[in-house]
Amino acid sequence: MSAAATPDVAALQEVLAGEHGVIYGYGVAGARLTGRRRRRAQRLWDGHRVRRDELSGLIADLGASPEPAAATYALPEPVESAEDARALATVLEERLAAVWADAVLELDGDLRDLAVTGLVDAAVAAARWRDDSVPFPGLAERGRPQDR
Repeated sequence: MSAAATPDVAALQEVLAGEHGVIYGYGVAGARLTGRRRRRAQRLWDGHRVRRDELSGLIADLGASPEPAAATYALPEPVESAEDARALATVLEERLAAVWADAVLELDGDLRDLAVTGLVDAAVAAARWRDDSVPFPGLAERGRPQDR
């Protein structure tokens, strides 16, 4: 199996794709936010960019080419107000938590530690945007088993 086709690389590429989408989404959301919410969005955007770069480096270290960001991403709803932007930021972080949760299952050792940290960071960010928490972050976004 080539390095580019390893399960670790595949899991990291999935998370990298999630980070690319979140970075794009924060660019859209940030345009509608002001004050402390805009500062929070900026800090999170910066953090996601750092994590994106870290993931790209890890993928390259494993002998694969990091997947580039798309030119644009579909958003779940139009973002026309600060409340829409807050809702988008919540959804972005919730979806990213789900991707990180998948990575926790797939990775081992230091890479799993990275995935756990990513899951926690996304879950905390989502909770702050939502002003509430959810049980089992990263899993709640998939719905209850009877809903699938």
